Amino acid sequence: MGMVRFLVRRILSGIVVLWVVATLSFMLFFVAVPEGVVARNLAGRAATPAVLAQVMQNLGLNRPWYVQYGHYMDGLLHGNLGYSYYTQQPVIDIIKLGFPATLSVVVGGVILWLVVGLGVGILSATRARSLFDRVATVGVLAGVSAPVFVVGEILIVVVYVQLNNAGIHFIQTGYTPISQSFTGWLGTMILPWVTLATVQAAIYTRLSRGSLLDTLGEDYIRTARAKGLSERRVLYRHAVRSALTPVVSQLGIDVGALLGGVIVVEQVFGLQGIGQETVQAITNGDGQLVLGFIILAALFVVLANLVVDIAYALLDPRVRIH
Repeated sequence: MGMVRFLVRRILSGIVVLWVVATLSFMLFFVAVPEGVVARNLAGRAATPAVLAQVMQNLGLNRPWYVQYGHYMDGLLHGNLGYSYYTQQPVIDIIKLGFPATLSVVVGGVILWLVVGLGVGILSATRARSLFDRVATVGVLAGVSAPVFVVGEILIVVVYVQLNNAGIHFIQTGYTPISQSFTGWLGTMILPWVTLATVQAAIYTRLSRGSLLDTLGEDYIRTARAKGLSERRVLYRHAVRSALTPVVSQLGIDVGALLGGVIVVEQVFGLQGIGQETVQAITNGDGQLVLGFIILAALFVVLANLVVDIAYALLDPRVRIH
């Protein structure tokens, strides 16, 4: 029952967050600007008078704001994120086209940075002040300091260009759907994964190392050692499990934000994912598409944090009572 109540509270809080984001977005796009400007912002800078009139009619922009708000929320509840008058497509269709590339980058990047970050962090904590720990610390500082776009450009020059000059064409830029070719998809994903994981792995190495060092100093760890438990059992059965809780919390924030669009990585490698579509929508003044992306990003953050809250409760059952 405790777990059920915990999940219900988290789901309800997530719904409230989505409602607040949707309401603030509506106020920003529909209420905070003059009526004529709303249509222009939603239709794009190149919209003709006929398109503006169509936007006014379809969205009821000449009606009171509360009527518009009701229409807007009703659409969201039915999965309608609006219509892009710039591209002449429903926003949800544009998102469906870009989402596979973004999901591919995020999932692969997360797996890579967790394996590297947690592995190096745990080894550094158990070998504190050793040569490995010092080298890892330098690597962490280098990784945190490296801008993502710089890492991506370096990988393109050092790996992609050199391999293609040597006649090896496995590594490619752009995006190949996995349904079209698995090897082609893998070839377009390797460099984005490494780019995304370079900075994030450094962050997670530092986070997991600090958390594990703190945990290893706790009284219950000393008690477990005093009982004669093996160091391996103490480390992985007790210490690592407790040390993962802040890592899991950070992961929920990072994954939710990344699913909203890995903008820099997608721009560097030309993946045409949600992030790159967002940049193009802002450049074109396609406000309806931008608004849809805002709601989508909020949804991803809420869902990611719900999953993390469940994992957090499994790692530390005490959180279920709060």
